[in-house]
Amino acid sequence: MSRRGFVKNSALAVAAATTPLAAAGAETRKKELFVHHVYFWLKNPGSEADRNKLIEGLQALAKVKPIRMAHIGTPAATNRSVIDRSYAVSWLLFFDNLEDEEIYQKHPEHLKFVEQYSHLWEKVIVYDSVGRKQ
Repeated sequence: MSRRGFVKNSALAVAAATTPLAAAGAETRKKELFVHHVYFWLKNPGSEADRNKLIEGLQALAKVKPIRMAHIGTPAATNRSVIDRSYAVSWLLFFDNLEDEEIYQKHPEHLKFVEQYSHLWEKVIVYDSVGRKQ
């Protein structure tokens, strides 16, 4: 085989070998999952009205695109040493990727929510995680 033929065949072999890797990388990106979990502590922890008002605001916010799924919760009645039940409301969101979560963070409805409801909470903790869709 000539040098030119060897180089040409080598280049084709490298291209063929890396194409599945590039496709696999694209497939992996499609399967990413970004989870945004927010815990709220109310200024008036015993106020059912304040809790309900916050939940009302979150229910409206749940319609914002690009949220894939939203869950609003309150502490379960479980009681083990590893469980923290001190928060009032949890807000669990699923996005396709970090970019979609960043769009949500800047969305006018999210900014409006913070402006209209932040007077209700004294503390917020956020846990963000990434993983793969199952």
